[in-house]
Amino acid sequence: MAEPILSLRNLQKRFGGLAVTDDVSLDVDAGEIHAIIGPNGAGKTTLINEVSGVLPLDAGRIVFDGQDVTRLPLHRRARLGLARSFQITSVIPAFTALENTALAVQAGDGSSFRFFRPAASEARLNQAAMGALDAVGLAARAGVPAGAMSHGEKRQLELAIALATKPRLLLLDEPLAGAGPEETERLIGILRGLRGRYTIVLVEHDMQAVFALADRISVLVYGRVIATGATEAIRANPEVKRAYLGEDDLPLAEGVPC
Repeated sequence: MAEPILSLRNLQKRFGGLAVTDDVSLDVDAGEIHAIIGPNGAGKTTLINEVSGVLPLDAGRIVFDGQDVTRLPLHRRARLGLARSFQITSVIPAFTALENTALAVQAGDGSSFRFFRPAASEARLNQAAMGALDAVGLAARAGVPAGAMSHGEKRQLELAIALATKPRLLLLDEPLAGAGPEETERLIGILRGLRGRYTIVLVEHDMQAVFALADRISVLVYGRVIATGATEAIRANPEVKRAYLGEDDLPLAEGVPC
């Protein structure tokens, strides 16, 4: 059996007296979409921050692609192939989609930006950036400033920026947040198209999207993983229904906030 691409063991993080991640252990298999769900305050974003290197651990161990990355800073994890998006869009509004994405290609090459050069003026960077934009359906919008794009397009652009860094694993923190119904449908289609090409850890509050996309789901409640399994097993799990929904007879896919 293949080793997981990401292995978390006994992760702990406290803020004062509050345990935000409390002995979290789980494995993510290569090529899967692994969703992390749970009620507000469950510790989902904190967990993503720990895995990406934004937050240091108080205890525990993170192994990525066979390498212990527990003490590595964010930029070194990114160089190994860990890329993430954020709940709030983080693009440069005055730059075009191509320029935003080309900068990510340039950063992935190891540039310190000490001598900042116009990234989008280089053919090699352009080619790689256009490939990432095409993968998320934005090739035709390459010359549009990010600030002039719709919210859904900015989400697509963030995904293109992550892809431009040549990731082995994508950490996506609520990529559908704020998207309307049509934008949500388009983003789900894009993420579905990435299945198998990239390993994805998905934090998302839209349960319809989670069940449409996830191969496996881990449920986080009060900083602890209470269940991990295939979507149907999680949907039917009585403990998940009680802890997450409060009632046994409510369907888990009914868009409950995460």
